This record gives sequence, C-alpha cells and structure tokens, in this order.
Amino acid sequence: MRILHTSDWHIGKRLSDRERLPEQEEALDEIVKICEQESVELVLVAGDVFDTFTPPAEAEELFYTKIKKIAGENRAVVIVSGNHDDGVRLSAAAPFAGDAGVYLFGNKPKKISLNGNRKIHAVKAGDFYLLLENEKGEKVYINALPYPNEASLKEEKSDESYSERISRRILRGEEGYEEGVPYILLTHLFAAGGKCSESERDIDLGGARAVPPGLFPKNAYVAMGHLHRPQKMAENVFYSGSLLQYSFDEANTEKSVRLLETEGDKVKTVKVIPLQSGKKLVRPECNDVEEALKILSAYQDNFVELTLNLAAPLTSQETQSLKDASDGLIFIIPRVKTGEAVPVFARARLSAGELFNEYYRSKFGDEPKSELTEKFLSLLKEEE
Repeated sequence: MRILHTSDWHIGKRLSDRERLPEQEEALDEIVKICEQESVELVLVAGDVFDTFTPPAEAEELFYTKIKKIAGENRAVVIVSGNHDDGVRLSAAAPFAGDAGVYLFGNKPKKISLNGNRKIHAVKAGDFYLLLENEKGEKVYINALPYPNEASLKEEKSDESYSERISRRILRGEEGYEEGVPYILLTHLFAAGGKCSESERDIDLGGARAVPPGLFPKNAYVAMGHLHRPQKMAENVFYSGSLLQYSFDEANTEKSVRLLETEGDKVKTVKVIPLQSGKKLVRPECNDVEEALKILSAYQDNFVELTLNLAAPLTSQETQSLKDASDGLIFIIPRVKTGEAVPVFARARLSAGELFNEYYRSKFGDEPKSELTEKFLSLLKEEE
C-alpha cells in the first residue's frame, strides 16, 4: 500500500498582509497530482489544516473542495487536528465524511463510518484508531493522536507529566492494534530536539511540552506534524514539514511530502517528493539602493525580505522607490552604522493579529497566548 505523509497546510495563513490562498490551492492541487502519479492509496495529514480556530469561509471552502479531490474515488485520507485547528469543529463531519474516504480525528471522539464501498476503507475504528484495508486485503493500522489542547489536558489527572499523558494517549490509540499489521502513529506534537521556524506559534521551547522521540512506539512509522521544517527525529519518526514557506527563516527550506509504502508489517519511506508550488521566500542583502533595485527586479515572483547595509538612513523617496520596485517586497531591514536592524514600513503591512501581538509584547514584554489573540480577532470580526 502506498501512503503520502503531509502536514501543516495552514489554509488561510497570510504573509504579513499578503493573501496566500491561491498558493495553497496550487499546492493542494500538486498533492492531488502526486497521488495520481505515485498510485497513492492513503494520505495522512498530521494536523494544522487551518491557521486559526475560526478560519474564514474561503479557507474552509478551499479545504472541503480539495480534500474531496485528494480522496478522489479510490483513496482514503486520515486527518488529525493540530494546535491551530479547532479539533471539535474540524472533526464535526466525521460521522459521514468516512463515506467519502475522509477520516477526521479531533480531541472529542466521533463515530467513524465503516463504509466498504470504496477500494480502501475502514474495517475497524475506535475513538482514536482506524484499521484500513484495500482491495488486495492489505491492511494498515492508524493510531490517531490529535494535538492535546488545554481543555482535554485539564480533564485528565494533574499529577502526571506531559510525557506520561502522551504515553497514555498513545496506548489508548493502540487498543485495536492487530499484531503483524503495519502500524502508523499519526500525530501533531513537538518532539524534543526539533528545529523550529518563526512561523510556528505556541511551541514550548522550554521543554514542558516537548516529547522525547524515544517515547514513540518503535514498531510504528511516526508521521509528525507541528514543525515546518522537514526533519528526521529518529529512525522511525519524521516531520513532513509545512505546505509552503511561511516565514523568511524558511527561505532555504525545500518543502516536500513523504511517500511511504507498506512492506510486511513495516512502513518504509520510498522517497521524499519536493513541492514546487507557491512563491519562494528570499532574503537578499546589498549595500546601496541602486543594487537593491536590481535585486528586486530579479525577484518579481518572490516574497522578499531585503537587508540594506547603509552609511546613512534611507530617505522617504528611497524607501518609496524600493516599495514601488516590487509587489513582493514585504520587509526592508536597513542596517545603518551600528548594525542595528530596524524594519521599515513593516507595521503597515502587518495583519491585525500580528499588530495585536506586537502591542502586547510592548506592554507586557511577553508573547500573548494564542487563545487571547484568537479572542481579539473574533471580537474584531464582530465589530466589522
């Protein structure tokens, strides 16, 4: 059985004030094409389907349209919610989505449809697991572990460490496991030692929410979501990475999906397939405005963070000429004499959420919790 591992689509996510839905649509169409070219039967989506708990209608419409294309007539898609998703909202369609080959897992268990009319379908399901079988009789077991949100954690014992809770969740997802069947743990967690990007919010770098890779079952392929850089955490633990480059520190990171295949009772990586869709992010550096204008001309199809090493501050006329030179210019970072980097006109292009976060940091010297930012954005939307 051929399987595709992807994650962190973040449908609806912007870059500063730039809409990226067309790029996300292009990338999801590319995944459909890869599935067809590689005869994929099962697609795994390891969380963060959306960028916010309350995605705009356009983002939800894109998701439902493309997930139907990805499932097609002959494939199954299994999705777990991430920390950016409202797990209850995402999995609301679970009772009938299985009929279309789409299996959704949030933090609250939902009844999964066992429909045998598709070429690959669920033959057994529990609150957090799924046993799939194709026409050839090949099976694969999915232990579905969504991101454990605060509400679900509060419902559990308080004297356990985070790792102990995760370990117990993994065991719960093994309740229907059959010996000799290929096993996949599909989850959205922060594995200790993982490399983060600026675009990933609310990842605990202090260690309290970090799970040691050794905690994961050794007999499973662990399909991870959460970190946007594709990376290997252990012999059987992999992050597929995000759908697009979502922050400028990912400028040199190639986006990809992982093609897997079952072999006996194992799941092995066949290859990593680069994604070509979406605008690439670049971070050119130059020493004067004239050179910068030439560089911007060469990067018309990119999003640009431009660093200028200058002897004197930019004039308003120079700043405007740079802005006019490229629609993809997001930030200008002038470094004048002292080498101090001061973003120019960045604030004007920040989203409402980014402006709120900047204000909060200036007042309290710390990052606001995602729940607070989401509440602010929901109130702002009500006012509109």
